[in-house]
Amino acid sequence: MADQSLLTESVVGWSIFSFILLAILAFCWFYIRKYQSRQESEVVSTITAICALAIALITSALLPVDIFLVSFMKFPNGTYKEWAANNVTRAQIEDSVLYGYYTLYSIILFCVFLWIPFVYFYYEERDDDNINKCLQVKNALKYTIGFAFVCVVLLLIGAFVPLDPPTGQNSTQWQKVQYLFQELGSSHGLYALSFSISTLTLIGMLAVITYTAYGMSVLPLNLIKGTRSVAYERLENTEDTEDVEHQIEKLKSKCSDGRPLSSRDRNNLRELESRLLVLRRRGRHLEIAEKNCCTKVGRALRPVKILLGVSFILVALLFTIALFISNLDKALHSAGISSGFIIFGTNLTNPLNELLLVLQPVFPLDYILITVITVYFVITSMAGIRHMGIWFFWIRLYKIRPKRTRPQALLFLCMILLLIILHTSYMIYSLAPQYVMYGSQKYLVQPAASFTPGNATSDTTRICDANAPEDQCTVTRTYLFLHKFWFFSTIYYFGNWAFIAAFLVGLMVSCCRGKKSVIEGEWVLRWCLPDSSLLST
Repeated sequence: MADQSLLTESVVGWSIFSFILLAILAFCWFYIRKYQSRQESEVVSTITAICALAIALITSALLPVDIFLVSFMKFPNGTYKEWAANNVTRAQIEDSVLYGYYTLYSIILFCVFLWIPFVYFYYEERDDDNINKCLQVKNALKYTIGFAFVCVVLLLIGAFVPLDPPTGQNSTQWQKVQYLFQELGSSHGLYALSFSISTLTLIGMLAVITYTAYGMSVLPLNLIKGTRSVAYERLENTEDTEDVEHQIEKLKSKCSDGRPLSSRDRNNLRELESRLLVLRRRGRHLEIAEKNCCTKVGRALRPVKILLGVSFILVALLFTIALFISNLDKALHSAGISSGFIIFGTNLTNPLNELLLVLQPVFPLDYILITVITVYFVITSMAGIRHMGIWFFWIRLYKIRPKRTRPQALLFLCMILLLIILHTSYMIYSLAPQYVMYGSQKYLVQPAASFTPGNATSDTTRICDANAPEDQCTVTRTYLFLHKFWFFSTIYYFGNWAFIAAFLVGLMVSCCRGKKSVIEGEWVLRWCLPDSSLLST
């Protein structure tokens, strides 16, 4: 009976995960195909981008399965179910999730440090009109070796720098080396992998602060405000065109008698002629946009866009409030900076944490909510990247535009999204720490004053927290991966404050901006017309 229950619980959890896996693959294919350039489309870069993004999303999808398995080991009264009463059985279930994380995180390291850099530099060498394939591969491998070296260094740092010092302070150097190898073997490489992934998550935190925080404000407000009227823009563009033509005629009239124009007038004439070309091209774009079916459908769906924008901004505010409460709770009740601001129990009511705890017993409602949160982060991150472009400090590297994104930019995009999604695990922990650590687990506590041997009626149940006995509450594998090194948790904590500040600044900037043009970035036209070359004339 116990084995049958165990099989049923496992099948349900992994069946939902398989369904989500198929949905993720379909989403990644559509997402990448939407943004890649039709003129510079490459099979290798497309496959690389789809696989990298899918691996990141699958890793995030494993989080609810992890929480589901540890939660369903117990009844609501705090006692273990029959199939989970054995420590060996619980260890086997935890190991299955652990091996899943090992596999996915190893693939992520492979993508970040080997696969994506190689494909990126391969196409960078191709930009130099180099037709020698062997030389392209050689140069790409040369740059990729540098990334591989960084990966090896991170793995060694994580593997050979244990968290606890050796017990014997007077040990010889050989004994210390033996201790390091014992630590590596006892943890099965967990520290090495955790350190490397935490480093990538740290980079993802910077991307979240830069792109996601801004996207969470600009996307809903753009949906609410909408675009400017096409008819009004055409009228405005016509007036500007006539004004520029009048200025050009006025300048040309100065040389009607054969006298040459001054250098200042010649410069002004060139600038006016260039501006006239831009205005005429803009006029053609507006004319096409006015007749385009997508523009008409967009006007018809205006109420839906407003409703969607309001929903997005409410979700953004909910996340910000939950993150603020969680950080405030850590600041007031955590063990301090030296412990990574770990909370020993939930002291302040967190709305998102409470919502997840309510939904968790009714599987897969929490799975759906976590998936929605992950997709929301992807959409808002893409909106931020779409509006800001890809920057390296103050240098703008690429623009991300539908059907016009180069292979190199697409790989950069997937790299950033992969790091952002990698950081969402910690973001979700920050939004709902109790849920991510223990799910809905409870444990039995017997009051000392009313202790009666053999009497279970005096037992009370408590929600699992950091003060619970180790044999009564099972910590998720996700939490162990994210919190092996306290200094990363400390950096993430301050990063959450930076995220809140960036979101508020982005919200104010987005509110101050007016409506965008209907042909901004030529999005509608490029997406709807089969031949986008019509717009470049």
